[in-house]
Amino acid sequence: MGKDNEPSPEGRGGGREERVTQYVTRYVAGVDEAGRGPLAGPVVVAAVILNKRRRIKGLDDSKKLSEAKREALFPLIVERALAYSVVVVDREEIDRINIFQATMIGMTRALRALAPAATEALIDGNQLPKELPCPARAIIGGDALEPSISAASILAKVSRDRLMVAMDTQFPGYGFAEHKGYSTPGHLAALQRLGPCLEHRRSFAPVKLLLDQGQLF
Repeated sequence: MGKDNEPSPEGRGGGREERVTQYVTRYVAGVDEAGRGPLAGPVVVAAVILNKRRRIKGLDDSKKLSEAKREALFPLIVERALAYSVVVVDREEIDRINIFQATMIGMTRALRALAPAATEALIDGNQLPKELPCPARAIIGGDALEPSISAASILAKVSRDRLMVAMDTQFPGYGFAEHKGYSTPGHLAALQRLGPCLEHRRSFAPVKLLLDQGQLF
């Protein structure tokens, strides 16, 4: 058979093959918490997707920043981030399921609340929640290494501190505005003197021990 009788390229595939490249937008969210250790109040978790076109100077682990610096960065993060969420897990849920599980649930809720949704999460620490809405990596010390986690740590810390200041007005005498619920000598002395308020974590040792001894009710 001659070349004139060979099937044309169009006959083999219906024309020239076109290659289409699909570009998938990546939304990487940083996730961090504040308030795992205190004897009172909620644990607060934040998730942040930063906007690369609107950079924020000065982001760092919230524990390394002064209160004034955190307060100054908070509105910048809220304004410039592509997405953010702040989730509060209250004292009752902490006591019901324990602080570790409450923190993991808070992380999942914070990621699910983002719009646009995250395509990947960077989570501070060495543990990952089991039911995340996207792939994730745990990063030890991530709040000092990854800007998105730093931003999340600031939102979580500032949000929780504000809640504890308000709690100080609701439950005076414990010093919540100063120690934010942590087990300082002043807080422990107030707990012995006044007994627990509604926001004290019954599952935490100092409170539970006094309750078990019948000294508090």
